[in-house]
Amino acid sequence: MDSKHFDVIIIGSGPGGYQAAAHAAREGLSVCIAEESEAGGTCLNRGCIPTKALCHDAELARMAAATTACTPDATAMQARFAEAMSRKAEVVAQLRSGVESLLAAPGITLVRGRAQLLADATVQTPEGCLTADNIIIATGSRSAMPPIAGLDLPGVVTSTGMLDTTTLPSRLCIVGAGVIGLELAGVFSSFGTKVTVVEFMRECLSAMDSDIAKRLRKQMERAGIAFELGTAVKRIDEGLRVTIEKKGREAVIEADMVLVATGRVPRLDAIDTEGLHIATHRRGICVDATTFEVVREEGAQTPASPRIFAIGDVNGCQMLAHAAEAQARRVVNTIMGRCDGMRLDVMPAAVFTTPEAACVGPTDEALKARGAAFRVYKATFRANGRALCIGQTEGLVKVITDEHDRLLACHAVGPHAASIVQELTAYIALGATLRQLLDTVHIHPTLSEVLLSLA
Repeated sequence: MDSKHFDVIIIGSGPGGYQAAAHAAREGLSVCIAEESEAGGTCLNRGCIPTKALCHDAELARMAAATTACTPDATAMQARFAEAMSRKAEVVAQLRSGVESLLAAPGITLVRGRAQLLADATVQTPEGCLTADNIIIATGSRSAMPPIAGLDLPGVVTSTGMLDTTTLPSRLCIVGAGVIGLELAGVFSSFGTKVTVVEFMRECLSAMDSDIAKRLRKQMERAGIAFELGTAVKRIDEGLRVTIEKKGREAVIEADMVLVATGRVPRLDAIDTEGLHIATHRRGICVDATTFEVVREEGAQTPASPRIFAIGDVNGCQMLAHAAEAQARRVVNTIMGRCDGMRLDVMPAAVFTTPEAACVGPTDEALKARGAAFRVYKATFRANGRALCIGQTEGLVKVITDEHDRLLACHAVGPHAASIVQELTAYIALGATLRQLLDTVHIHPTLSEVLLSLA
C-alpha cells in the first residue's frame, strides 16, 4: 500500500459502504474501504438479494402448483428447491462480482480482513494502521438472539443458516413475524413446508399499518401458513420441540427446523466506542439526524479531526439497504461541503411476501397518537383491470393527507404494492397534494390506476 493516509476510510462494504466509496471516488477523494467478509455485506450475501431470488422462485412454484391437477410430491419439491437455491447462489455471485469491480475503480483501495477503529482514531487493518480525514463506520448488523433456552441446538438457525440450507424441512417453526420471518415463511411454504410463525406481539409486522398487516396475515393464512400471535416461546428442547405459551397455557410445536427471526442488532465490535467517546443507544451509534456524524458523549474532549460518521444498520435509524445508500450519499456530500435535496425523512419500505406489503410515511395510529389532523383515503384492487387480468384482486391501498390535502403517507398490500408506494414516495417528497396525484394521467391497464379510485 503506497499511502497509509486517505481522505476517507470506510469500515464495511455493504450497500452503505460501497456506495460511499464509489461516490467519494467520483468526487476525487482518496478512499480506503475495509471488509472482513464478502463484498456487498449482509444485504447482498445473506439478506435482501438471496431472499428476493428465492421469493421469485417460490412464486413460480406456487403458480406451477396452481396449474397442475395433482400436488407435487416431496421429491419433486426438494428438486425444485435445490434449483432455486442454486440460482440464488448464482445471482449473489454475479452481483458480488459487480461490487468487487466497483471497489477496484481508480481512487479506491480495498483492504481485505478485519478493521478496528481504535481510540486514537486510527484504523488497524491486516495491512497496518491507517489514518484519514474522515472515517465512515458502515459495519451493519447481525441477527438478534432472544434469551430462549435451546437456541444452540442443531437445526435452530438464523436467516443466514436458513438461506444456506440444502434440505427442505417438512415442518418449519419461525420465531418472529417481522419482515425476515414473513418473507421466509412465504418461501418455504411455497415449496411444500408446513410453516408455523410464532409472534409475541398481537399482530405481525408491528411497525406497519395495522389494516395492512392484518390483511397480509389473513392472506398468508389462506395459503396454509399458521400463525400463533400474542405467544411467547418458552424453550426449545431436543428433537426441536418448541414450547410456546399463550394466555397462560403451554403447547408444543414440533419442527424439523427452527428459524429465529427476532430482528437485528448493530455490529459495534469493530469500534472502540468508549475510547472514542462515541455515544450509543439500544439501536446503535448516536448520530446527527442530518449529517450522520457521530454524537460524542457529553463533556467528551475530542479532536476536530478526523470527522467520524456512521451509516446504515449500525446507527439504527432505519435498517434498510436503500436507507444506508441514501445516508452514504448524504455523508459524502457533507464531506464535500455540498447540500443536497434528499428527503431522508421520506423513506419507503416493502415486504416481499405474497402478496407484497409496502409503506411510506406515518400510520394513522401514529398520527392519532400525536394529535395531528389527517384524512384517510382507501382503494381496493377488486375493480382494477390489471389486477383482474393477473388474477390478484385482493388488496388495499391507504393514502393519508393532512387537513390541507398534502400527501403524508401511503400503506399498501396487494400485487406490486412496492411500486405503488414508490410512486407515492415521489409525491410526498415533493410536497404534493392528493389533487395533484389524482390529476396525473396513469397508464392503462396498470395496477397503479387503483390510486385514481381513492375515496
